[in-house]
Amino acid sequence: MASVDIASFIRRTALAVAHRADLGHPGGDLSCADILAVLFAEKLRYDSEDPSWPGRDRFILSKGHAAIAYYAALAAVGLLDPSELDSFGAFQSQLSGHPAVTKLPLVEASTGPLGHGLCVGGGIALAASLGSTRFDCYVLAGDGELQEGSNWEALMFAAHRRLDNLVLIVDRNRLQHGGHTEDICSLGDLRAKLESFGWLVSEIDGHDHLQLRSALSRDDQRGRPYCILANTVKGKGVSFMEGRADWHHRIPNSSELSLAIAEIEAAQDV
Repeated sequence: MASVDIASFIRRTALAVAHRADLGHPGGDLSCADILAVLFAEKLRYDSEDPSWPGRDRFILSKGHAAIAYYAALAAVGLLDPSELDSFGAFQSQLSGHPAVTKLPLVEASTGPLGHGLCVGGGIALAASLGSTRFDCYVLAGDGELQEGSNWEALMFAAHRRLDNLVLIVDRNRLQHGGHTEDICSLGDLRAKLESFGWLVSEIDGHDHLQLRSALSRDDQRGRPYCILANTVKGKGVSFMEGRADWHHRIPNSSELSLAIAEIEAAQDV
């Protein structure tokens, strides 16, 4: 599938699975759908026949509450049986509410407590830089979780160790559970802060696949970790969810689901 088709699949799947399980975080699933689609369709190196291939790129979903979007992306590219999606959130399912390394072998690190993914990713990238097998490590974080102090220790560490095989993608939708990020604890000029820490930074529209493709192909990060600030819209693709904090973890009812799916399918046909 092309990346735009994968993004549509992720959006439709995220809403349908959350509705069925009465569990999930639809707003954040929709904001990162395009990022996951381009990343998994075009950038990450992996072997669908051998998911544990040592040379694979590592991916960590630090914003673990977007687990359904992650599982949908894996299913779209053949790394997960799509029928498994029906088990999301069920007792003993390998698809838990947050990615768990003890349940799903494809998960590189368990996430859920926010602010941990970049710390783990820095360690993985350092190990890769010291070993004989070269690979890159990609971390997808929410902007709200950058309010956690552990991230800033990891940012310093990565720059100090010159980890140019580490890529942080920030889903900058400017909303979190309680409201706007800038009202709750302002992140300010993120680009300036990251650059002051020694990171190479690109700032893009996180729903534009051309811009995502270009940013992920940038190759001038020699000796520096790299961050893509992806400006997104929470609930992207569904008119009554876009830009609303209450859809952080509100679950659509049957009529809302039908309307949302229709809007997503209509956009795909344009």
